[in-house]
Amino acid sequence: MSEDVAGRIRAAISDGRYPPNTRLVERRIAAELGVSHIPVREALARLVDEGLVEHQPRRGARVAGLTPLQVEEIASLRTLLEEFVVVRVQQRMTPAVKAELQRVVDAMVQAAERGNSARVLELDQRFHERLWALADHAMLVELVGHLRGRLAAFLRSATTTLDSDGLVEHARSHQLLLDTIAGGKPAAAKRAMAAHVAIATDRVLATLTGDA
Repeated sequence: MSEDVAGRIRAAISDGRYPPNTRLVERRIAAELGVSHIPVREALARLVDEGLVEHQPRRGARVAGLTPLQVEEIASLRTLLEEFVVVRVQQRMTPAVKAELQRVVDAMVQAAERGNSARVLELDQRFHERLWALADHAMLVELVGHLRGRLAAFLRSATTTLDSDGLVEHARSHQLLLDTIAGGKPAAAKRAMAAHVAIATDRVLATLTGDA
């Protein structure tokens, strides 16, 4: 049960229902989820280990924030892992796989043109999760998913503040990334993914520093 509760709290953090620095009261969460406080306590301990929650003496648990330095550190690791992902995906690329990813990108662009940032975020996540799955490397999927999870709430905040043109540009950046991966040149795919991560990182940093 604690694993299920952790997943539900993790999702609430990711989708912004529990924003950074929100106090997480065990009994309140237990009442919301319809469970006892014991699995909530165990779930919060698990999320502390993941870095999503901070436990402060005499102040209880809170959703973890991020400093600009932490964002940059996460981005540097994400870049290395995501570059490895795209190279492995290239080795497994088929016309059917490209068509599947193209459908996700097309839907993302259409959602952006309608100004539906929530749908863009959902499809953005689906696109990257599919790349991780195609990489066919369980440890890699765990690590890159964890790092993106640390940033999820901040990426959501940064994306929802984009104007209409910025949202469309963000969605279309996935077309460039897909085309480069499908092109079959590892060095080009790695450069494209590094640039993709860098843009997202700059967007998050802008929200943290108030420059967005």
